Amino acid sequence: MSKPEREFQLPGGPWAVPEGADRGVEERELALDPATGSRTALVRWAPGTDTSAQGVARHDFWEEVYLLEGGLHDLTLDATFTAGMYACRPPGMPHGPWTSGDGVTMLVITYPGDPAA
Repeated sequence: MSKPEREFQLPGGPWAVPEGADRGVEERELALDPATGSRTALVRWAPGTDTSAQGVARHDFWEEVYLLEGGLHDLTLDATFTAGMYACRPPGMPHGPWTSGDGVTMLVITYPGDPAA
């Protein structure tokens, strides 16, 4: 199985609050491969979103993030990242916590890590 075949379209469907997400975080799934867990989604954070309570994040999967609008401030790095910036995180890479004063919209692609890594 793989992600669905789709030609250009406007993303539809509802914005949903992901399980365990901080207040102000919503996502709209664009594509999912149920067999592998590979996933593409739009993720948006409302102005004032703060993920401090969850601390530094680590995942057991690869994650790519492209900032479409707005920006994020990484509290650990004391650095702000804005629209047009990109991150590629291997499994286990620490990142965050984050705040977003004005809100942010991101394209997020996740896919399973290499078991040999």
